[in-house]
Amino acid sequence: MLSGALAALGGALCWTLASSLWRRLPTALSAPQLNLLKNLLALATLSPWLLALPVSEIKAVLLLGLSGMLGIAAGDSLYFAALRRLGTRRTLTLDAGGPAVTALLGLVALSEVPSVRQWFGIALISAALWLVAVQRSPEGRQDRWGVALALAALLCGSGGALLARAALRDSGIEPLTAAAWRLLAASLVLLPLLPGLWRRSWGPRPAQVRWPLATAATLLGTTAGIALQQTALQRLPGALAVALLATAPVMALPLSALEGDRPGWQGMAAAVLALLGVSWVVF
Repeated sequence: MLSGALAALGGALCWTLASSLWRRLPTALSAPQLNLLKNLLALATLSPWLLALPVSEIKAVLLLGLSGMLGIAAGDSLYFAALRRLGTRRTLTLDAGGPAVTALLGLVALSEVPSVRQWFGIALISAALWLVAVQRSPEGRQDRWGVALALAALLCGSGGALLARAALRDSGIEPLTAAAWRLLAASLVLLPLLPGLWRRSWGPRPAQVRWPLATAATLLGTTAGIALQQTALQRLPGALAVALLATAPVMALPLSALEGDRPGWQGMAAAVLALLGVSWVVF
């Protein structure tokens, strides 16, 4: 139990640090190009699991491919765009609405009806999202476009998670194999951007500073984060694992000062409400 809890908290910390690194990465690449770079780096470490993909599970493989296109290709591109505009803390807090949105989508697509407690959790998460949406930036303005990008990323990520759940529920595909296949499908969709990835300038020099940041962010968020997530889901009840993994917005609070972000009472309350809401949704 303890090792599972530590894995879940470690996964949340990895995603928080990775988001902060992507936010600070000096680059002229667009959000979709940055997403492609991240996927290719992650595939380099997860590619051996592709060999275990059961081609006989055609339906599950197709669902996972669609999941990667929607949740990773589209969702992560929108997430990177929001991250640049809103910063790590606000983007992660909005992203914490994933379990609530997935529960609502599951009600429609999989006939999984939320309980009264889960509806209460969804209400808490909605309050957290509202607090972040109305909060002003350090410059005193509201970035509605950034909030819209984060919410669109949330919808794509939740839709991708729902497709992956439908695929894994009725098949014997291992989680890391599924993750590698989703990354491959997302990379294939974004592959037309590859020539521009090399032609476009990486912005301020020296260039050698950027590759370690991009590699570290990928290893932390996409590789270590996924491995720790799967370990937590294996060793803990699913509800407890998801609740602990959802502590990322709270972990992002100490990092906000590095980005010139001032959480204030709204930011603090939003992080706590998001954490409580996720706990009510998953338990």
